[in-house]
Amino acid sequence: MAKLYFSYAAMNAGKSTLLLQASYNYRERGMRTAVLIASLDHRAGQGRISSRIGLEADAYPFEQAEDLYALIASMHAEGELACVFVDEAQFLTEAQVWQLAKVADRLGIPVMAYGLRTDFQGKLFPGSRELLAIGDELREVRTICHCGRKASMVARLDAEGRVVREGAQIEVGGNEKYVSYCRRHWSDIMLCDEA
Repeated sequence: MAKLYFSYAAMNAGKSTLLLQASYNYRERGMRTAVLIASLDHRAGQGRISSRIGLEADAYPFEQAEDLYALIASMHAEGELACVFVDEAQFLTEAQVWQLAKVADRLGIPVMAYGLRTDFQGKLFPGSRELLAIGDELREVRTICHCGRKASMVARLDAEGRVVREGAQIEVGGNEKYVSYCRRHWSDIMLCDEA
């Protein structure tokens, strides 16, 4: 029985590395995979996934209005897919999460989605919320705060390195823009005026 998996974490936990490694394992055994990434994330180039440790791979850049079930069914018709991988899954729409569930349920293809759980304000992304609600298996990928505790939150920085407390939920960036913290240290910096 194919399942919809959601592996979530704060920034710098190695989610993309895990995705690329898992896809490689399938391909090394002669199995075909589909690797998708939100088109708005083009840090590694349009249609590319890269990890901080240097792993890279091509990926299909999907749009928010795209029907992922139709896309994957078409790919599967061209040649059997053993697994579907989705990077930056927080950028999925709620409808797209249900489309991925349909891929697992109707096409029998496992779907492994990797992404952030919350934004810089501690709010769930719509895609992450839906994955947490309907995913068959949820996996937390751990990373650490500067204090050594598990980091589960992320703070956004401006160009001068100051913490940003307001703004659009989606602003793509990496280490230059985001820092992972444990809940205690995140609340110290994000809620300092309220403490």
